[in-house]
Amino acid sequence: MNILSAIIVFENLHEVRRLCHWGPIIALTVIAVCSSMAMLDSIIWYWPLDTTGGSINFIMLINWTVLILYNYFNAMFVGPGYIPLEWKPENQQDAMYLQFCRVCQGFKAPRSHHCRKCNRCVMKMDHHCPWINNCCGHLNHAYFTTFLLLAPLGCIHAAFIFIMTMYTQLYDRISFGWSSVKIDMSGTRHIHNPIMPFSVAAFAATLFALGLALGTTIAVGMLFFIQIKVIMRNKTSIEVWIEEKAKDRIQYYQTGEEFIFPYDLGSRWENFKQVFTWSGTPDGDGVEWPVNEKCHQHTLTIEQLKQKADKRVRSVQYRVVEGYNGACCPLGKGINTFLRTPCTEEPRIHLTKGETIFATRGTKWWMYGDKVLDEEQTKGIFFLWPNITKHTMCIAYSKSSVSHSPSFLCCFQLGFVFEVGFHAVVWRSVSTTLPTTQRQMKRRRNSNVRTD
Repeated sequence: MNILSAIIVFENLHEVRRLCHWGPIIALTVIAVCSSMAMLDSIIWYWPLDTTGGSINFIMLINWTVLILYNYFNAMFVGPGYIPLEWKPENQQDAMYLQFCRVCQGFKAPRSHHCRKCNRCVMKMDHHCPWINNCCGHLNHAYFTTFLLLAPLGCIHAAFIFIMTMYTQLYDRISFGWSSVKIDMSGTRHIHNPIMPFSVAAFAATLFALGLALGTTIAVGMLFFIQIKVIMRNKTSIEVWIEEKAKDRIQYYQTGEEFIFPYDLGSRWENFKQVFTWSGTPDGDGVEWPVNEKCHQHTLTIEQLKQKADKRVRSVQYRVVEGYNGACCPLGKGINTFLRTPCTEEPRIHLTKGETIFATRGTKWWMYGDKVLDEEQTKGIFFLWPNITKHTMCIAYSKSSVSHSPSFLCCFQLGFVFEVGFHAVVWRSVSTTLPTTQRQMKRRRNSNVRTD
């Protein structure tokens, strides 16, 4: 009944707009095609009114469809749960251990993260899923994972029906010669009188639905195993990444710290019950969580603050010398940059000459970083021309600049349009292909880089 209450309540009617997105449209189309074709092929292959087995098979198909849609719509409309706007911890001293969200004008509770798609801080955010056009988080994690389990099981059943239908219908219509194979689709099967004949169009539709079912089984099945793996450890996909970065930070700086993930309760069953309950609603308020006896409520948030500070320390400053219009796939920045544009929904930011950016990480063609705008930083992506020397630098910063510098995630690009303006001590440098032209060499000599 959760799905009905979420839709019927007047103030939640705007949630129906989530259906108007390419993700739900594709997902519901795949469900509709596989389900309808499986039911039609069941009528052709295993007439449900003739035998008990045929009736059970048909009823199971209907049950798969109902359960899949139930969990899918619950994951979409119940939602992950959001931290209230302008939220503050009850104990004001705890604010020093939390990150502040400039968009929501409040602090981020433990395990919460700001989603730039939902434009809210999400409780126990795992990821933003385009297929449900919503975040997967505290309240809908169980519905989402159950959907990931049921969809492959239903597709396996449907694929079996598709294969058996094509086999039984083509068995008497295929004749083999010495040098040829003949398929006669005009012949009719006399096992029963089906409502619809198995024509060439029916064969093509069944073959197409079989491809969808097998593809969905593999893709969604892999997602299910990824989700169940992190659930058994009482983690989210984001927290797995945070834990990996914590280990890398400790190993690099040789601090001697021991990072213990605070929400792993030590038992897989106890971790499992943090997501799946008999009522369907997870325990807790989405703000305070059961933690390991060796940790406290802010163990993870303190680690996040350390990683944020370290990220700023590793930033490299660039100055834009050529404008960019914010196109998703820029044709004028090179064929490799065009073909290797990040597969993400992040918007690209318009750049103008003279703006300052800070690169934090990246690949050969694209880099992530912060754009400085009116003393504020906007995170995003830009691409890197391959024959420019790349350095990983240390940018001087103060504690006040870290805690008071607002930032939000977006995306921007920068091709062969920048010059380097480092102004900090290098703690590590990695060089790729060196500049080759006189203009590049001059730009490199004029860059203010100190290696002491």
